[in-house]
Amino acid sequence: MLTDAGKLNVVEVSPRDGLQNESTVFSTEDKVTLIESAWASGLRRIEVCSFVNPKRVPQMADAESVLSSLSDGIFEGAIGLVLNERGLDRALDTPLKEVNYVVVVTETFSQKNQGMKVAETIEAAGRVVERGSREGLRVSVTLSAAFGCPFEGEVPVSQLVSVAKAVSDFGPFEIALADTIGVAVPTDVKRRIEAVSEVIDPSMQLRCHFHNTRNTGFANAWAAIEAGVLNLDASLGGVGGCPFAPNATGNIATEDLIYLAERSGIETGVDVEELFPAIEFLQERLDKVVPGLLSRAGVFPSTYSSDTNV
Repeated sequence: MLTDAGKLNVVEVSPRDGLQNESTVFSTEDKVTLIESAWASGLRRIEVCSFVNPKRVPQMADAESVLSSLSDGIFEGAIGLVLNERGLDRALDTPLKEVNYVVVVTETFSQKNQGMKVAETIEAAGRVVERGSREGLRVSVTLSAAFGCPFEGEVPVSQLVSVAKAVSDFGPFEIALADTIGVAVPTDVKRRIEAVSEVIDPSMQLRCHFHNTRNTGFANAWAAIEAGVLNLDASLGGVGGCPFAPNATGNIATEDLIYLAERSGIETGVDVEELFPAIEFLQERLDKVVPGLLSRAGVFPSTYSSDTNV
């Protein structure tokens, strides 16, 4: 059954997860333009930067510069990614009010992504949640490779549940389930949301992150909504993707997700047509057509009279 909790909260991830996986390195000014445009449209949670080693991720090397250039109001919903306590230290020196930490569910991917065993990243998550919360930050934790791993293949539900329970015990305000390489299908989404919901604090917020690698991203998003999850990540134009998934397309497109929700009677608080200039801006800077479709097809019904033609 569809939840009747109300509004779908779309977390815009293009300025970080989107741009991080693109070969084009955006200037600080261009990132700020993208973020400000997303905020102006009504998107109220935006992943704006990542506190990572600039040598490993040059696309995210200017986190502090981006933050120093944003309008003050955006910090009500701006999110910074931290992968370790050094990243948290940097975040605490900025106006950010929310950070997200990542725990990879599988051992091989965890070692390659963060250089730590899963148990070590869980312990680090506890320290990040405790320190960040003590300093007044909202701290969420994303469980990466929650549906499948590029190195180990299938991820047992029991494995995901075990990690989710351990992370939940630290008390983050939100846990996110990420289909990092885009392998999930709706039945799997519902099964894993139900399983995780049974072991975490009932008051804890759940969020989902889907990629459209195998063209199931939007079906998975709808399955999550039906399962009661009203916090979903998406990326303008569907930009981004995962470097570990061969031939991967991007994240699910923000504008397409909003159209799906609004046409289904679910409020988002976003003026989707105000996103079109930002998508055009992305295409110009990336010098390619983005995967999202709504900006090409337009909303329906359109703004012109439908009774002029039959």
